[in-house]
Amino acid sequence: MARRLLLVIATVAIAAGVLWWRANPALPPLVIPQGGPANTEWAQWGANNAGTRYTAAAQITPGNVGHLKVAWRYSTGELTRRQPAQLVNSTNETTPILAAGNLITCTPFSRVIALNPATGREVWVYDSKVDPDLALPDQYACRGLSQWQDNALPDTAACQTRIVLASVDLQLVVLDARTGKPCPDFGSGGVVRVDPGPVHHKGEVKLAAPATVVSDRIIVGSSVLDNVRASAPRGIIRAFDIRTGAPAWTFDPIPQEGGADKDWGGDSRHTTGAANMWSVMAADEERGLVFLPTSSASPDYYGGLRPGDNRHANSIVALDARSGRLVWARQLIHHDIWDYDTPAQPTLMDIVRNGKSIPALVQPTKQGFVFILDRRTGAPLFPIDEMAVPQGGVPGEWLSPTQPRPRLPAPIVPQKVTPDDAWGFTFWDKAQCRNLIAQYRSEGLFTPITERGTITYPAASGGANWGAGAIDPARQIYFINSSRIASVIKLRKREGSGSGTVQLSAHEDVSPMAGTPYEVKREWLLSPMGAPCTKPPWGGLTAIDLATGKTLWDVPLGTINHEFPVPLWFDVGLGTPNIGGPITTAGGVLFIAATMDGFLRAFEMKSGKELWRDKLPGGSQTTPMSYMAGGRQYVVVASGQHMWFQTGRSDEIIAYALPR
Repeated sequence: MARRLLLVIATVAIAAGVLWWRANPALPPLVIPQGGPANTEWAQWGANNAGTRYTAAAQITPGNVGHLKVAWRYSTGELTRRQPAQLVNSTNETTPILAAGNLITCTPFSRVIALNPATGREVWVYDSKVDPDLALPDQYACRGLSQWQDNALPDTAACQTRIVLASVDLQLVVLDARTGKPCPDFGSGGVVRVDPGPVHHKGEVKLAAPATVVSDRIIVGSSVLDNVRASAPRGIIRAFDIRTGAPAWTFDPIPQEGGADKDWGGDSRHTTGAANMWSVMAADEERGLVFLPTSSASPDYYGGLRPGDNRHANSIVALDARSGRLVWARQLIHHDIWDYDTPAQPTLMDIVRNGKSIPALVQPTKQGFVFILDRRTGAPLFPIDEMAVPQGGVPGEWLSPTQPRPRLPAPIVPQKVTPDDAWGFTFWDKAQCRNLIAQYRSEGLFTPITERGTITYPAASGGANWGAGAIDPARQIYFINSSRIASVIKLRKREGSGSGTVQLSAHEDVSPMAGTPYEVKREWLLSPMGAPCTKPPWGGLTAIDLATGKTLWDVPLGTINHEFPVPLWFDVGLGTPNIGGPITTAGGVLFIAATMDGFLRAFEMKSGKELWRDKLPGGSQTTPMSYMAGGRQYVVVASGQHMWFQTGRSDEIIAYALPR
């Protein structure tokens, strides 16, 4: 029997190896297209304020991407500069930008570093001296930077190009992009400190995402720690003058005036917090508009103290950038109790339909929808239906009877799991998953959270997350990656009065939700073998035609080879959960890291075929970027630890290019 089993395993391995060899033939001769721009831009975190994550660089093509090699590496030195407690409490999510001839990035500890984009040589460093006392569960992180050019000044003037850092310890810092020196006319010596109001503990409110700079305004949201208390800090959006740092306006996503009880019942608008924008906004510079992807009101998993739809939480909110005036808003979830924040920067592009160009906004969501709206008005380009959703929450809960669902595009992830959908590597763990799924409520998307326990599929990590999507502007294609695993959310009745004491734990995923009758426990829906109970792929990459709403292709993203005790020479391509986003190039190649297996990958944009990969020295939960410098195309990615995924530590920035 044992010999027969070994024979079967060997046969499968050989067959898989043959398939792998056929899918990975010898490299074709290196051909580098001639002509094209010698230099290109990547001016903001998402390539530009429209969040396209697209570069006009076209030197790297599907035919030559297999020849990519490391061109240079740079170590930020953070692994030796920081204490172990700080390193454990850090997450690397940064994407560099190009400004004033430099490649500029930030570390999780808010150090800003400028490099020569062609060589990786250090040009300057600015240390914000971030507060060293943040403690778990708060994280040190810096997703990226912003820049602004003062066209009233000559190109050589100090601070003509300004770099904006929004730090986790609530500093807004403005630097000269050429020298790294603080701009003395901004705030106090180049720094403005943001006052979040009363907080429960240091780190409950942070600035972790890059600010948006448009119409002479620095506009910044905030990250509010979830589920600490019902009366969390408010998710105020703040704008400052880019030259002086003077406050310009504020916008509260929870309207304090007007509206009906259907929006905010009773006095809940005055006692509820959050609805903040922790992700990245987009800006239509021509129209002077900024678009805010807002999150859930507090707390995430019990809404009995905030009855109503909770306008403008879980929405896209369009504001006038100079005044902060509300232009339009569209809510994507009514009364969220699933932690389905609007997670990602919207992408702006013009879509041609019936010969007419429409200025559009594309918004992916955690629950797997992609909403496509007219960015002038918020009107949908494809109909949005109000679908009936499951009811029957815990006592005191308020539930919306319906939720918005776009008819097109189709959801990018599955949205329901039943016992018959259980998956396992063996009959035994599949049966265990089947029994596990049967224990909980699992009636599809928007099943209420209860004491019995509710399966949320996709989990609150997505679907889509903060990495957002990228576009092919010529073909009007949108590319988005997603995670495809489920979680179990369970409310637990609190003893006594229900007011609760706020005690945060870094070891068990239980949150207090102080001020409510419940605390909440969260866990992944996993088999006894530690694998997801839902069918693979557990991570995917999808291409969508924005003009028609049609899904063009959908492929697994990532492998689980790293989970095996011995190296495998063929792929187990089941996909992995992922954090980070894709970028696209004029050469027809999409690059993405994001996965748990630690690779940077290249895909053919036309077909979704994986063309190339390279193992990074640490975690890969960042978004790459690409540019032309001196006639050579570079693809640059940061590698380092991610707390969620427990990926490997590194402090390196790595640049790839074709051989000279």
